[in-house]
Amino acid sequence: MQVAKATQKPGQTKEQTKLIAQGIEKGIAEYKKRQKQKSRDADKLKKQNLKKKQQQLSTPDNTPSAQDNVSTAKSNRLPWVLLVISWVGFIAYTLLTSH
Repeated sequence: MQVAKATQKPGQTKEQTKLIAQGIEKGIAEYKKRQKQKSRDADKLKKQNLKKKQQQLSTPDNTPSAQDNVSTAKSNRLPWVLLVISWVGFIAYTLLTSH
């Protein structure tokens, strides 16, 4: 109402001033509503970006562990391969030296 009275022109009725004051109040309310919505949208965007960053950080951690599992499986075969080679060598040695 103070703003409406401050901008009041000569010859303006009280009803017109009240209507101007109501328009100003509606404008302020609309502005506040828009600002709240912008703030919510900005917060949502920040949360989404934070989630994406966390997922990107956690994803590379999972990938090397999968690669570690593959290399572990390959290294588990090594003792068996060496055992088979040693037995083949032992059998070949005993067959060749027994004659």
